[in-house]
Amino acid sequence: MTKIKFSILFFLLAFQSVVAQDEPFYKSYSWEEEPSYNTEVETNFGTNILKHAIVTEFYYEGDNLVEYFLEHLVIKLDSDDAIESHNKVYIPFSSSAEVDISKARVITANKEIRVLDDSKILTSEDQETGQRYKYFAFEGIEKGSIIDYYYVVKKHPAYKGKRLTFQSTSPKKNVSFDFFSPKNLAFVFKSYNGLPEAKIDTLSDAKFHWKMVADNIEALEEEMFSAYNASKGFIVYKLNKNLVNNNIGFASHSTTTKNLYAFYYPEYSKKVNELINKFISKIDITDKENFETIIREIESYIKTTVYISDTSDDALENLEQILTKDIASESGVIKLYISIFRTLGIKHELVFTSNRQDLKFDKDFEAINFLTDVLFYFPDFKMYLSPEEIDTRYGYPPAYLTDNYGLFVKEVNLSGFKSGVGKVRYIDAIKAENTFDNMIINVEFDKDDLTENVIGLNRSMSGYYAMYVQPFLHLAKKEDKEDLVDSFAKSLDNNAEILEKKVINDDPKLFGIKPFEVNISFKSDAFTEIAGEKIFLKIGELIGQQTQMYQEKKRILPIENEFNRAYLRTINVHIPEGYKVVNLEDINISNSYALNGQDIVSFKSFYELDNNILKIKANEHYRKNIMDVSLFEEFRKVINSAADFNKIILVLESIK
Repeated sequence: MTKIKFSILFFLLAFQSVVAQDEPFYKSYSWEEEPSYNTEVETNFGTNILKHAIVTEFYYEGDNLVEYFLEHLVIKLDSDDAIESHNKVYIPFSSSAEVDISKARVITANKEIRVLDDSKILTSEDQETGQRYKYFAFEGIEKGSIIDYYYVVKKHPAYKGKRLTFQSTSPKKNVSFDFFSPKNLAFVFKSYNGLPEAKIDTLSDAKFHWKMVADNIEALEEEMFSAYNASKGFIVYKLNKNLVNNNIGFASHSTTTKNLYAFYYPEYSKKVNELINKFISKIDITDKENFETIIREIESYIKTTVYISDTSDDALENLEQILTKDIASESGVIKLYISIFRTLGIKHELVFTSNRQDLKFDKDFEAINFLTDVLFYFPDFKMYLSPEEIDTRYGYPPAYLTDNYGLFVKEVNLSGFKSGVGKVRYIDAIKAENTFDNMIINVEFDKDDLTENVIGLNRSMSGYYAMYVQPFLHLAKKEDKEDLVDSFAKSLDNNAEILEKKVINDDPKLFGIKPFEVNISFKSDAFTEIAGEKIFLKIGELIGQQTQMYQEKKRILPIENEFNRAYLRTINVHIPEGYKVVNLEDINISNSYALNGQDIVSFKSFYELDNNILKIKANEHYRKNIMDVSLFEEFRKVINSAADFNKIILVLESIK
């Protein structure tokens, strides 16, 4: 990828000599010597940001194009928690950047100004990573004080897609973003989630100047079942054109596809082809006619034998080295998968997308900051695989990478000429019926002691619920495996006496094919109480603790789940002889929201009485991950329905 970056950078630098420049903007920037910030703030917030200014400038220094990044924050602190969290304020910069300016001061409640000297601007180092940090050390801050600081970082320019987030959990006033570039470099900008758009300053002659201004940005608080980071107000920008040579498409999908294909789909030498075939021969391929089986076995082998390093090293991207030493970088392991798929003739497409919790892929704004995560797509089977996440398996990629757009890159061969073709498409979420957590529970009373129950539990899981167990259980120590199996009972009653247990379908090759199952029976006195001639059976607690949602404030953010899912629960209660259940109607709960005749979210519990056996069903479905905020109450009712069921206590009375 380095060569790709340098080839583009050449077009940025080749004509800088014809571009006139003033000195960088930050040279003339400073804070107010006599500050007059508007200190009227919202009293229910301990932290109020009175000013947030960001200035970015691209600037030619000799043969180099550099980026100067300035950030200025003025923060009023009105609580002990706010003061504690701002005793140290870190300056964000990487090892390849340098801090040119850093200034900070405290303005007390009685307007006294205390400027931090150099001894309070410190540097520390992470002993494990070697990463160096610079930070302001504020002391003696009292409630009502203001901290005022800014810094300038000089770094390599990020021009193919950059995101700046302005909204936070604190309210902000006087927010601004200024962007300067030489007159030959034209950028484009897009704002999200209500942030004002950046507009060009038509009066600027010496350099391009775009500006975004917001007098107030409301605080955005985190909410359950939401994509909080993706919902903040932010701006994305990228270089669009070099006006001197009319070079365009620096971050277009067509250019990106071309570069990605060149990097990931090279022609292999004779030696590399031999190493690829040798690597394949080590994989236990049990059915050479079934490509889905082969894909699963390739993935399992790579994820259990090849170490993926998070360091950047050209050797870890070299396919020959990877095939020899079984160690690769994230991009290197992608190359490894591709080499095997190409050799075995497995149709696939390389997908670049983003984590929708952090940043939703914008299909209309072509920038590389939306291309942060990688999947493989197999069009013959309509399934995905994550090459980088070792805890995932074929058919169940990281769920937050689904229900999102992505750039699909596939290799095409036209009359012997191979190339890559890219297209933006939607990555469908895995259906709810493919991810379930089902329970069949049998409850019997001890004839000699009605406070004790013998409970038989069959719990079966598939999809995302089985993914972190079924492929890996065979690797666990015997005692750890025993503890895991026991936990299915212990999670309901920590003092449960385990009577019998059996694990079904724990073969890792069965993941995605057959559900993982645990059969366990145990004795417990946690669910039954007796008062006089009445028996109280805590039937709802048998499904385990459930999430509750109480909403005192108005819901702001849309609903967003990680993955679609289903819970099917059957509880068979053997009613003791001489007793009857007097509150059967408490079992009946029904809340749902339907779209086009199908329940999108639902909880429905009901019963059937067959002589002395009470059969209870409690079924819960979530068939849509993302729902508009206008449907929040419908969603909340379903979530709380499970919690309501969890509280049901059956009352059994003597009929003697």
